[in-house]
Amino acid sequence: MKKWVMAAAALAMAVGLTGCSSDYVMATKDGNMILTQGKPEIDKDTGLISYQDEKGNSRQINGDQVSQVIER
Repeated sequence: MKKWVMAAAALAMAVGLTGCSSDYVMATKDGNMILTQGKPEIDKDTGLISYQDEKGNSRQINGDQVSQVIER
C-alpha cells in the first residue's frame, strides 16, 4: 500500500513538473515514470510499447512492465 501511495505522489509530481514537453506519462511496475512525446503505440503481436522519450528518441518497453498510461 505504501508503494502505491509513493508511486501516485511521484506521478503527480512528474506531471506537475513536465510543462508542455510530453503528452503521456507511463508508470512502470517498478515505480518509474516515463514521460513521452505523443501517444505510445502498442504492438499486439510482440507486446512492446513504442514511444518517443522527452528528447525525441524512439524507445520500446515490454508492455508487461507498464502499469498505467495516463494522458496529460
